[in-house]
Amino acid sequence: MSTVLVIDDHAIVLQGCRSLLEDLGQCEVLEASGIVPGYRLFLRRRPDVVILDLALDGKGLAGLALVRRIRARDPRTPILVFSMHADPLIASRALEAGATGYVSKDTSAADLLEAFDKVRRGFPYISQSLATRVALLGARGAPGSVAELTPRELQTVSLLAEGKAYGQIAEELGVSYKTVANTCSQLKVKLGATSLAELIHRAIRYVATSAGPAEAAGPR
Repeated sequence: MSTVLVIDDHAIVLQGCRSLLEDLGQCEVLEASGIVPGYRLFLRRRPDVVILDLALDGKGLAGLALVRRIRARDPRTPILVFSMHADPLIASRALEAGATGYVSKDTSAADLLEAFDKVRRGFPYISQSLATRVALLGARGAPGSVAELTPRELQTVSLLAEGKAYGQIAEELGVSYKTVANTCSQLKVKLGATSLAELIHRAIRYVATSAGPAEAAGPR
């Protein structure tokens, strides 16, 4: 069973998240209505996943500081931002602060649960429409270029952007796990990523600004 900490200062959001997550039958849901109680509860219970709003304690983007604080304390715990903002700049700032995923509050319950499932398993999540807009923001200054990637690297980038793990990529491409790991190490250098999470974020950006996963991957 997963322990999920939901931090939001709107009771109706807390109630809705609790209902959705408890219906899965696999979650213990903890609740906090502000930054200080949320961080204290995080330290005390060390949840498996944190879901938080950015507008906390009456401040528009105060949740960004909480994301950074949690990430500094624990680099591994998945953090899903559940925000009223559908602005790609704000989403980008949340991801840069250390969020694993980003979902706007006008999303469907099914999309929220999909996002939760992704981040719980260690994969980043952002809706395709928002991912494209986020990618376009950073396209000019992003290090590296899709043109510099080999066909195998393009295939790997495409599959990483789909949330595939190394083992799944190896099986799909018909290569060894070690080959995939080596390819991802090369991709980190070419795309300027320092971690797997950052590499996946960059993969999503590159796929979103290219012709798309199918065309980028080419024939298999």
